[in-house]
Amino acid sequence: MENKDYNIFSTQIARVLILQKYLLKVIILRKKQFKAESKKLLDMMINSIYTHKEIFLRELISNASDATDKLYFKSLTDTSINTDKLEIRIDLDKDARTITITDNGIGMTADELEKNLGTIAKSDSLNFKNENEGDENMDNIEVIGQFGVGFYSSFMVADKVEVVSKALGSNEAAKWVSEGADGYTVEPCEKDTVGTVITLHIKENADDEDYDQYLEQYKIQELVKKYSDYIRYPIVMEMTSQVPDPDNEGETITEVNDEILNSRVPLWRKSKSEIKDEEYNEFYKQKFYDYTDPALVIHSKTEGQATFDALMFVPKNAPFDFYSKEYEKGLQLYSNGVLIMDKCADLLPDYFSFVKGLVDSADLSLNISREILQHDRQLKIIAKAIDKKIKSELTKLLRNEREKYEEIWKTFGVQIKWGVYADYGMNKDGLKDLLLFKSSNGGYTTLKEYRDRMADSQDTIYYACGDSDDKIALLPQCEAVKEKGFEVLYFTDDVDEFAIQMLMEYDGKHFANILKDDFDLSTDAEKEAMQKKNEDSKEWLCKMKDLLGDEVTAVKLTNKLGTHAVSLAAEGYVSLEMAKVLSQMPGADAQMMKAQLVLEISSSHPIADKLATADDETLKKYTKILYNQARLIAGLTVDNPTELADSIADLMV
Repeated sequence: MENKDYNIFSTQIARVLILQKYLLKVIILRKKQFKAESKKLLDMMINSIYTHKEIFLRELISNASDATDKLYFKSLTDTSINTDKLEIRIDLDKDARTITITDNGIGMTADELEKNLGTIAKSDSLNFKNENEGDENMDNIEVIGQFGVGFYSSFMVADKVEVVSKALGSNEAAKWVSEGADGYTVEPCEKDTVGTVITLHIKENADDEDYDQYLEQYKIQELVKKYSDYIRYPIVMEMTSQVPDPDNEGETITEVNDEILNSRVPLWRKSKSEIKDEEYNEFYKQKFYDYTDPALVIHSKTEGQATFDALMFVPKNAPFDFYSKEYEKGLQLYSNGVLIMDKCADLLPDYFSFVKGLVDSADLSLNISREILQHDRQLKIIAKAIDKKIKSELTKLLRNEREKYEEIWKTFGVQIKWGVYADYGMNKDGLKDLLLFKSSNGGYTTLKEYRDRMADSQDTIYYACGDSDDKIALLPQCEAVKEKGFEVLYFTDDVDEFAIQMLMEYDGKHFANILKDDFDLSTDAEKEAMQKKNEDSKEWLCKMKDLLGDEVTAVKLTNKLGTHAVSLAAEGYVSLEMAKVLSQMPGADAQMMKAQLVLEISSSHPIADKLATADDETLKKYTKILYNQARLIAGLTVDNPTELADSIADLMV
């Protein structure tokens, strides 16, 4: 072949090669469609699955952590891999409107970018987890990803996402670019180091959406602290701050430094022996926004049917909205150190709704968005274990540090008593030994302590209800029972009698309300004598009943008022205190909620003789006065206090 022909041939070959290279690039850059009905599916990912846009950062940091974990796992069997400076980096560029998340983890090849990011709901992390199941080195690895959809949460805040990655052991890097459901491109690119760089091009603000906030340092700090504070690798961001100028007094200069945003090692994963009380207290105050130290710290690690760490606190003071509809109970829920739910209500029963804290478990069955928990067996096991642990710690405190327990009881005791009554008493057996009541013995007592003080001949636990301990102690019936040597429990909370009725008995001893009409400590002979007195006084007692009409169901003489003249007792199931509580409920029928009242007059008091000999007009006046006096003693209102005052004044004159 002549030189001229050879040159022409060579030129043609060169053109063909150039054309091939160009066509190859076109083929590579040609926008590809996502697999698996991607347009519709990705649109659902972006707009429906996640309820909070801010979790995009949590998902991308979790992916970066998984990639770094995989590199670390490789390094355990390959000593040539350097793991001295494994970290996750976040960079902000407000002018370019970009957030960049960089990791120096295991990286991805072009094929892996295509496979993992081009196929929605394909989790490389889950595959890695399954492939290495049983490897003892996996004990040190905490792979977070499960569903392969977290990455796509980026499109909630970004209109364009770029991923540049270089895989371990590869000489080439690749770039994946997408603007959403329309598809993506993959092309070769330059990258010197192993790892992945994700760049989000943040959307412009919309009418009802503030996307600018994600370009602010404070917002990124807040999101990292909230969701990713316990990722095991440092999360680093360049921070700018104003500091005093050492050369010009009164002036400031801008200082730029790299700062680690996350705590990394969760306090709850440390051994209890390594943690000082001050550390627990500081953690609680910062995490749950309280200004006082907690009253009780509960730190536990549970293994078995469900493996989890729990760190819980009983506050000293009730939250300002604790008894309002706005209050939300629940523990923070973490999965491998990543916040999943801020308040998981299913982990706490209502009677322990005052407990603050968190649970961290790798055994949770999460839904696809990792925002909500699947209601499955694991969750129930964890909740049951937490309930048991709180009861155990409170019981221990009651036994060993009584004063501390009583302070907690003063603040949250009503909630525990509601737990005895609620759900038809389903939880009463587990809570009954945590109950405290004031009593005539002085101070607080448990039911067990009351039972231990009972005489062998006593078969009943006595109680009385009222507005306060002092008022109950002054009740005629209470004075009479104490004179006989019996102890009386003082019920001052609305729920007390309802709870005790649900409890029914304690250690074989039944409860009795000393303010009920059928309560009587008399001997058989005394009862027989009192029955005769009532029969002999039937005429004037019936007159008094007629004068009072439907206000009472009966008027009778009694010997259970001590030195006092008169009192009211309730007949039937509904006591005076129960009637007060029920009548205050929304929509309550006042007539249906009324207690059946009995006016009791002391047979040994001189007033009984006066009533027996009074004329009709005097009896009418005495009846009204005595009935209103009895209402006042019982803590009930008087319909016409002026009439009562005038009647007493007339008698005095």
